[in-house]
Amino acid sequence: MSLIDLGSKYFTWAEVLASQTAARRGLDNTPEDETQATIVQTAKHMDAVRALLGTPVLVSSWFRALKVNTAVGSRPTSQHVKGEALDFTSPKFGSVEAVFAFLKARMVDFGIDQLILEYGAWVHISFTATPRHMALTIDNKGTRAA
Repeated sequence: MSLIDLGSKYFTWAEVLASQTAARRGLDNTPEDETQATIVQTAKHMDAVRALLGTPVLVSSWFRALKVNTAVGSRPTSQHVKGEALDFTSPKFGSVEAVFAFLKARMVDFGIDQLILEYGAWVHISFTATPRHMALTIDNKGTRAA
């Protein structure tokens, strides 16, 4: 299957598809055509986020094929499977807490569906056609509104 043009100023298909779990286990992490279109939309949103932050965004997880998602222990309903979500840091901007707080104040403006500060280690961000504008924290104490 070939990949459509991502059309992103800042992101590549290599970043979208990178998965250490897929590589270790020999799993295909190529999205279906309809998911590719969603990933293109997510990349457009992330281009705007990247421009707003003014510093590079380091993606740790974006798209996960269902088998990859299962292998990492995530739920089958994860927005990563749909290409709507990614996990990232932006060290030159500041701590993950600083990135989270900055984007939380702009959730509506940027159409953010979910913004999650996960374990103080990365920010999860997702986009949908009907964003819920949810800000959450996940850590060893559980999941709660942020």
